[in-house]
Amino acid sequence: MLTITSKPLVGFAAYSGAGKTTLLIKLLPLLTARGIRVGMIKHAHHSFDIDKPGKDSYRLRRAGASQMLVASTRCEALITDKDEAREPDLDQLLSRLDHNALDLILVEGFKKVSFPKIEVFRGALAKPALFPEDSSVIAVATDAPLTIPTSLPVLNLNDPGAIADFVCGYIETGGRR
Repeated sequence: MLTITSKPLVGFAAYSGAGKTTLLIKLLPLLTARGIRVGMIKHAHHSFDIDKPGKDSYRLRRAGASQMLVASTRCEALITDKDEAREPDLDQLLSRLDHNALDLILVEGFKKVSFPKIEVFRGALAKPALFPEDSSVIAVATDAPLTIPTSLPVLNLNDPGAIADFVCGYIETGGRR
């Protein structure tokens, strides 16, 4: 179980293609409209680079900087190159967020890590549900009736407002189901 944050933490976990990012893109404006300051961590299963060839920060990284912090008056980004390929550690990533500037942290992915998460389930993907084996799933957001019985809240994946209500209710109760 994660220990690094005292802020409410809710994950969205599913197999690739289930619509986690699509849901979060709809959910984030609903939460921020309620005055909630949201931090976001996304797990990627592939290599990525936010730095572009030709930019000064890219050139400085390629020249040997293993960490590159780019900052302006409106935003900043820390790019850290790892010496070895290994799965990211969610506790470590959480420690990098400015918790004083947040009310809620949402996490996309990290389905194998034990922390409160909503499973995004699409039966059409023909992948097994996570919730029967993962006790850290607090609700299931789906686009069709579940064929597996559960006592968990079942949310309509196509109703981001209801999912926002659930997330707000969850954090208001201090994370009690």
